Amino acid sequence: MTDNTLKRISKLARQLPTAEQATLLAFAEFLHTRSALEAPPPPRLQPIPRPEQESVIAAIKRLSQTYPMLDKATLFNDTSQLMTQHVMQGRPAKEVIDDLEKLFQQHYAQLQHTDQ
Repeated sequence: MTDNTLKRISKLARQLPTAEQATLLAFAEFLHTRSALEAPPPPRLQPIPRPEQESVIAAIKRLSQTYPMLDKATLFNDTSQLMTQHVMQGRPAKEVIDDLEKLFQQHYAQLQHTDQ
């Protein structure tokens, strides 16, 4: 949920009478429970072995397939920076791919932590 949405909901809730606030909270709890029951299980890891010779772009594609549950938009900035280091600064592909693997693993660990 975006900060803007949270602020808007909070503002509206503060303007309601106490009884209506309780109703709003009960409804939010109901929606939360219902969505938890209906939510499909998160996609599982799809491990794809790392080939000996791999380009940075191929590694990004492989890692995206390995971690289908990760939000690509969230990873975009960091993956772009690593790609730039390789293309523009000549950083070796192996080092960049090592960092990409760590990056995807960290985001996956964060996702697992927030799901618990």
